[in-house]
Amino acid sequence: MKTSRVSFAAALAAGAVLALSGTAFAHVSVQPGEAPKGGYATINFKVPNERDNASTTQLEVNFPVDQPLTSVMPQDIPGWTSTVEKTKLDKPLNVHGKQVNEVVTKVTWTGGKIEPGKFQQFPVSVGKLPDNADKMVFKAIQTYDNNEVVRWIEEAKEGAAEPQNPAPTLKLTAAAGADDHDAAKPADAKNSGKDAAQDEKHDEAAAKSGSDTTARALGIAGIVLGLGGVAFGIASRRRSA
Repeated sequence: MKTSRVSFAAALAAGAVLALSGTAFAHVSVQPGEAPKGGYATINFKVPNERDNASTTQLEVNFPVDQPLTSVMPQDIPGWTSTVEKTKLDKPLNVHGKQVNEVVTKVTWTGGKIEPGKFQQFPVSVGKLPDNADKMVFKAIQTYDNNEVVRWIEEAKEGAAEPQNPAPTLKLTAAAGADDHDAAKPADAKNSGKDAAQDEKHDEAAAKSGSDTTARALGIAGIVLGLGGVAFGIASRRRSA
């Protein structure tokens, strides 16, 4: 009887930890999470598979129409096919002295597969980024081979708890002072050492975030175990009485 109680409590605690871990880490996100205003950048849409019994077979990313980007170029990914959709602008944009009449509003990747326990990054070169905004929100739709669809479209509000299905968000920072042509160059051609240090900071931040989340999860699991013990104790006293 004692072994049964311990097994039940352990299973309950493990379930709590797994549930918290899934909520904390299973996001479609933009990496790196920030880029200079008014420039060009290569961003990655990181897509983890959050299911144990299905594979991700499609990703759709919608670009904000109120922040039109004149250049959106997906990088080729083995096994995946990208489809770019554009829309006509009511008012043409002037880019490098040329009139631009249409912009990209959606990129869809199909044909590949992200298996359980794995993730895939979808790189895209974008520009010019807005110079009059602090962020860009991309609404993403993840489809599984069992026809399940997860919509990562909820915009996070400042000071509020993170939504259940947050939309990938790119923070726009102050321009570094380089002209557009410099900003459009590959990162490794400009300053690979700086980017390497920046990547290391992102990794350290991710590791710290993971540790903090794990600690919180273990703390909650401990509470669950304690409550389970109290419940079993009360039940035992009632049977003894």
